[in-house]
Amino acid sequence: MKIFDYLKERDYEQLIFCQDRDTGLKAIICIHDTTLGPALGGLRIWDYESEEEAIVDVLRLARGMTYKNAAAGLDFGGGKAVILGDPAKVKNKELLHVFGKYVDSLGGRYITAEDMNSTTEDIACINEVTDFVVGLKEKSGNPSPITAFGVYKGILAAVNEVYGNLDLTDKVIAVQGLGMVGYALCEYLHKAGAQLYVTDIDEKKVTRAVKTLNASAVAPNEIYGLACDIFAPCAMGAVINADTVDLFQCKIIAGSANNQLADEKYGEILMEKGILYIPDYVINSGGVINVSEEMKGYNKENAMVRAAAIYDSVTKIIEISKKDQISTRIAADRMAEARIALEKKAK
Repeated sequence: MKIFDYLKERDYEQLIFCQDRDTGLKAIICIHDTTLGPALGGLRIWDYESEEEAIVDVLRLARGMTYKNAAAGLDFGGGKAVILGDPAKVKNKELLHVFGKYVDSLGGRYITAEDMNSTTEDIACINEVTDFVVGLKEKSGNPSPITAFGVYKGILAAVNEVYGNLDLTDKVIAVQGLGMVGYALCEYLHKAGAQLYVTDIDEKKVTRAVKTLNASAVAPNEIYGLACDIFAPCAMGAVINADTVDLFQCKIIAGSANNQLADEKYGEILMEKGILYIPDYVINSGGVINVSEEMKGYNKENAMVRAAAIYDSVTKIIEISKKDQISTRIAADRMAEARIALEKKAK
């Protein structure tokens, strides 16, 4: 992988490698763009198969945060951090403190928060050595419920476009991933009358959804080809790829997972197939909206109101897509890029 070529192609600002022999820390912090403000993005802890996989992931995630924050109207740029390793084995107070010191050394250019396999308790631990964190338990707390609420609102916007109403009664929805966001989303969908089919690599999470939400269990590799109204990816990214794109039997793809498209071209392929794809960084922006409220004095009611506006953002992207005859992916990118360009011009 030619890292500088990759950075140049997407105009990244910084890629920082962090290691500590005593704690075993192996981390990467990526700052994509700070035009709109300091780079805001969570900390993901994952046992990557290779260092290159981790680099690609943090790069994609950081750029996604730039577009997410821009599309959500927030005064933040995009960044992300990953810690390499099995979270059950590598995560401890000492390691998080060292990571926090690396964050602090950036002087506020990067603000970290909760993400996959990092918790509000972890963020509190990092906060012991740096102030450049958001998502503290005593303030905005766990962003997952707000993220799920925003995704639910985005799904309603998509349903209104495809079916002409907001009724989810008996709509068949296949949900991939039952983490904090995925399960909370399922609760909203179940309450609205949807028929849920769920999958997760953790069987306990699947069993819980089957018992409490009357969901039907599906094997992980079967979820893509399930005949349904909506496919909601809420686990890892790149699930829309060469192996899966021809399997989908749905009318809408809308979920909380980041970087759902393995390659941008799949946004256009889904459009050609007549599947309405809702860009992930727009529909899952409830979490970053929630933590952004913390920066000015947290008010949950304000966060919920702003997350509900994701319905309007999704509707606007669909309108742009139809008007300009472009994919929703391109429509969302143009909306975010226009805001960044305007800020650059103002400076």
